[in-house]
Order: sequence, then structure tokens, then C-alpha cells
Amino acid sequence: MAARSLPSLATLSVRERRVLAIGGAIAAVLFVMAVVWPLERGVARAHRAVAHKSAELTWMRRVAPELAAAGAPSRAPASLPLIVLIDQSAHQAGLGTSLAGSTPSGSGALSVQLQHAPFDQMVAWLARLQQRSGIEVTAARIESSGAPGLVNASLDLKRP
Repeated sequence: MAARSLPSLATLSVRERRVLAIGGAIAAVLFVMAVVWPLERGVARAHRAVAHKSAELTWMRRVAPELAAAGAPSRAPASLPLIVLIDQSAHQAGLGTSLAGSTPSGSGALSVQLQHAPFDQMVAWLARLQQRSGIEVTAARIESSGAPGLVNASLDLKRP
């Protein structure tokens, strides 16, 4: 029914056929620009991402045996007293001047006080203690010391 309502090309004038042809060409160009090119760019981007991920996977497979052979990071000797380990590591982390005191507080635990300690350095130090020695923070009280970035802290540390 719809085909009968549309005039056939033979019944259209030359001018109408020309307008129809130009309109069709413009529609085709717009379709290519709006749909095909963005899809092609997306596919090319996906191919580059796959190639990059494949290269990363190849690298990971190559270094995996080396990492497995290296094993877990070494931990500080358990024979070293906790108070000595904390003091040495605090000085190495640049917190020696902030270390205000430390008091043994039970079985393998230590209470440490820091004054005017740079917060970022303190957090990095605590993370290294946990990673390298397995020392955990069981309690912490941290307050601003008044200066930007500096804190006063009372930390309860325990060896596992």
C-alpha cells in the first residue's frame, strides 16, 4: 500500500529526481560521518587496548617466575626487641625527632608517643612496619599539633 502512494521515479520531474539524488547522497554522507566513522575509531581504540593488555600480560608471564623465586618480602628478625625495632625504624623514617617516648604495655606490645610528627611520614612509617615486620597498630589517638600537616599521636603497636 505504501509503495502505491509513493510516486515512481519515472513520474518525477528531472528537478525532483536531482533533489532526491542529492538528498540521498547527503543522507549517506551524514550516516557515514555520524555512525560508521565513530564506530571505526572505537574499534581501532579497542584493538590498541587489546594489544597493550597483551603486551602487559606477556611481561607479567615473563617476570612471574622471578617474583615467585624472590618470595615474600623479608621481615625483621623476631629476636630484635620491639622497642629497638620501633626506635630504629622511626629514625630511618625521619621521625626520630618526633619520637617523644615509648612504653612496653604487655605481651609484645608497645605504646609509642609522637609529638609534632609529619602525618604523611607517620602513615608511611606505620605501613612499612606492617609490611616488613608484621607490626600492627592496635589503637591510635591522633590529634593536630596546631601546625599544618603535623600531628601528636599515641600509638599502641603489637607484634603478631
